[in-house]
Amino acid sequence: MEWTRSNDDLFLVLEPGEEIHASIRALAEKLDIKAAAITSGIGRTRMNVHGFMDHKHIYHRWTQEEPCELVSLQGNLALMEDGSPFTHIHATFTDNDNVVHAGHMFEATVEVVAEIHLRILSKAIMTRCPMADSEFVALKFD
Repeated sequence: MEWTRSNDDLFLVLEPGEEIHASIRALAEKLDIKAAAITSGIGRTRMNVHGFMDHKHIYHRWTQEEPCELVSLQGNLALMEDGSPFTHIHATFTDNDNVVHAGHMFEATVEVVAEIHLRILSKAIMTRCPMADSEFVALKFD
């Protein structure tokens, strides 16, 4: 991973084999980032796991093992109650037939490159809290 920072803007370039969530979380720990908006991301990924949450708060997942184009990525970063960084990301992918796949992104491994922008929210205090009887981890503001 390479990254550059200009005030509250952070731009990172991930390399083949790096997992997007893990990479962003590791950088957040290294730079002591407590909150950020993930405003954009593009690239080419594989082992994409994405899906949606139903009305019973259960996630449904699909895995695309083959490489796909990462068309867009957005979300946020906040701290869990234990202080560890948590990323909530949604993404849009296209496969080699240009079929669109989108939703909550659980996992994505870089195939060629991923270029991602984060806006650090230096004054925001946000916490992720697991909800009872749900797979969702709610965002709370202090």
